[in-house]
Amino acid sequence: MTNLKAKVITGSAGVAVSNGICAAISSPDFSCFNSSRYAVFPGFCDVHVHFREPGFSYKETIRSGSYASARGGYTAVCTMPNLNPVPDSVEHLNQQLDLIEEAGIIHVYPYGAITVGEKGETLADLEGMASNVIGFSDDGRGVQSDEMMRQAMIRAKKLGKMIVAHCEVNELLRGGYIHDGEYAKAHGHKGICSESEWLQIERDLKLVEEIGCAYHVCHISTKESVEVIRQAKARGVDVTCETGPHYLVMDDSYLQEDGRFKMNPPLRSKEDRDALVQGILDGTIDMIATDHAPHSAEEKSRGLAKSAFGVVGIETAFPICYTYLVKTGVITLEKLIDLLVKNPRERFGIENGSDFTVWDLEEESTVDPADFLSMGKATPFAGWKICGKCVATVCDGKLVYTSL
Repeated sequence: MTNLKAKVITGSAGVAVSNGICAAISSPDFSCFNSSRYAVFPGFCDVHVHFREPGFSYKETIRSGSYASARGGYTAVCTMPNLNPVPDSVEHLNQQLDLIEEAGIIHVYPYGAITVGEKGETLADLEGMASNVIGFSDDGRGVQSDEMMRQAMIRAKKLGKMIVAHCEVNELLRGGYIHDGEYAKAHGHKGICSESEWLQIERDLKLVEEIGCAYHVCHISTKESVEVIRQAKARGVDVTCETGPHYLVMDDSYLQEDGRFKMNPPLRSKEDRDALVQGILDGTIDMIATDHAPHSAEEKSRGLAKSAFGVVGIETAFPICYTYLVKTGVITLEKLIDLLVKNPRERFGIENGSDFTVWDLEEESTVDPADFLSMGKATPFAGWKICGKCVATVCDGKLVYTSL
């Protein structure tokens, strides 16, 4: 590290540079200093990952997910609560916290569930869990009851915590598993309509206006979702949202008869993809989150109809976005770092401290799932050409990953 010349994306008060050599990094404010092929970034932050413990350690563990995150340049992640047991009480949450304490090599912040068992029937112990969770979510399921979501928002507001919503109207799913678009029609698949997503976002935003809680929308995928959120922001509603790398660089024309292309929400139309990119550009979409969702090889081997929903992405997020959004001129590198670092950390109150990651921006390679540190290997990007390789990741002053 002491001999590494680098472009530094960090704060003028937080980085020491001597003769082009990066010596130390602390708090970021994201100015840019030009140098060579290397770049030093503050540690990336992903507010939406699945590390599968407790309950599903055959898919991923806190340790394997942490190492995969470090390889992707991430030093902070927020883990979703669709676990066994679901973290819906202090007792259940403590099982996850013990695993994080034992095995996490980066900062891992769990969500607490909104409802008991994520079943949407009874509110979880929000008060008991509040001090040890980053927010409340029933990710994987939309909260169907208007009144249940209203009460959750009221209690979350009192606790100073955010509601982080997977938005999906169950009665509109109709057994679908990919986007209800041209590919589904051409290949005889059951489609998921766009309305199943944006209609619940619209409902929730009305509740947010009524109650005044902080609210964040997970993995938006439709053009209508972008517009509904854009209009809400214009009205001053306290809302932020995320989308994933795959929704920004792929659409349903990329689908193949393979479970590695199955995720929820699904890859949608080119018009949806274009709207998401525009939402990134105009600030409607605040951050990029991977929805890193590992499954076993068997669970992803059943084709589009029967494979489990979810793909991995934390090891490919930066190089995919850098290669296909930055190098193509869609967004600047500084904008990408805002989406991966500044915006998620500010919204969720996650400090960066002295964490940083070093990248060789000129290293070219091909995405090969066999190289992943994650236990999950199902990625729609297998075989894609990418630029950018993580050289090192440092968390709390410790080297947690290096490719050297």
